[in-house]
Amino acid sequence: MKSYHRLSDIRNDLQLGNLTCQQLVSQYLKNIEEQEHLNAFIEVYKDEALAKAKDIDQKLKKNQAGKLAGLVFGIKDLLCLDKHRVSGGSKILSNFESQFSATAVEALLKEDAIVIGRQNCDEFGMGSSNENSAYGAVKNALDVNKVPGGSSGGSAVAVQADMCLVSLGTDTGGSVRQPAAFCGVIGLKPTYSRISRWGLLAYASSFDTIGIFSKSIEDNALVLETMAGADRKDATVSKTPVPSYSTMKGTQETYRIAYLPEAIETEALQPEIKSTLLATIESLKAAGHTVEPVSFPMLDYVLPAYYILTTAEASANLSRYDGAHYGHRSPHVHDLESLYKNSRTEGFGEEVRRRILLGTFVLSASYYDAYYTKAQKVRRLILKETQRILEEFDFIVIPTTPTTAFKLGEHTKNPLEMYMADLFTVQASVTGLPAISLPIGKDAENMPVGIQIMTNAFDEAKLFAFSKKLMKNN
Repeated sequence: MKSYHRLSDIRNDLQLGNLTCQQLVSQYLKNIEEQEHLNAFIEVYKDEALAKAKDIDQKLKKNQAGKLAGLVFGIKDLLCLDKHRVSGGSKILSNFESQFSATAVEALLKEDAIVIGRQNCDEFGMGSSNENSAYGAVKNALDVNKVPGGSSGGSAVAVQADMCLVSLGTDTGGSVRQPAAFCGVIGLKPTYSRISRWGLLAYASSFDTIGIFSKSIEDNALVLETMAGADRKDATVSKTPVPSYSTMKGTQETYRIAYLPEAIETEALQPEIKSTLLATIESLKAAGHTVEPVSFPMLDYVLPAYYILTTAEASANLSRYDGAHYGHRSPHVHDLESLYKNSRTEGFGEEVRRRILLGTFVLSASYYDAYYTKAQKVRRLILKETQRILEEFDFIVIPTTPTTAFKLGEHTKNPLEMYMADLFTVQASVTGLPAISLPIGKDAENMPVGIQIMTNAFDEAKLFAFSKKLMKNN
């Protein structure tokens, strides 16, 4: 059976009788089994997916199927699915079964999309390489000696290696865009609050965003359109009307585009990414777009502010995993204090413990104003400065990552080296603005290079329109 890159091709073959949903699911299941060594899936819903496919085939015959019939997707192990296990890639939630589904997942299922399994990820979304999972590292399908990026590495690899058409990941500081760049697929982080967070295991609540991996802009737009919108279960979700992203056509021929020279001239940027980005800038100019450098001197402050704020929120959010309510409970307990200490020490991995400790430190009475309060002020300044640029320009274009995919184990001994992988993605996370990573080239080792595009809040329609133009030219 041929490999599909977009839902419209699947729907066309379903309509012509060249394909059934059962055949499609069977092929994806075969791909998952044959590529088990990549460790992209923690659990595969084989029987359920086939049963759902059979049901949808009957609906298609009666012309009663939803708009996502034929779309097979996977979910990161941070999203809840009713009566299914969810662990956040952590031992502390091993064998925990959810009692409800995430609103975003439910929205896709209602339109007859088929969920094929839950995907491996860095523990509670904390990582940039997908090496921090209790279930082992995920491997990049293009080079099994290299990382897929994180924390949504399993979700990115599943789309990259044709194990499903679309994956749902989560993006707190780049956890969809960075692995999308490393794996050569499309990764969207929509505006914060565009999609309900109900049913998403929290890492940093004012940053966490459900994102989408796909191979086509059209599928990304359709999935966002289906999931976005108000939700009475989530008080933080926006009530801003949801456009029909999948049917909107960009009427604007040319755009005003800013690029940040600080992001291009930094020594941290791999030369091949720099040359690819500069070539893209020149091609945009040749196509009639206005492309100008705009200084953003606050770039050096974005990463420190991000890690102070997210670790603080993680410290608060993860306090609920205490060995008393659910999840892992240490057998080495003799009083309440040892229950908490031992359960959390045994249940959490090294990186999660590190971030909890850092977050607890910056929230402590002696250091709250010096770190947490100051970081909040810096966050407002970063947003203000970014919005100033976007008042004059339609988009900000920067690299998605400072390097292409690095080797497994290369940065695990030095957390600061690992944190630098988020250098360019955290700006959109700190500001809450939408951003997309697109594959635009490859390095000398044939590993993908990603470009990142940011725009104003709730302007995803324009982001999709410009992305289609850019993908067409590359």
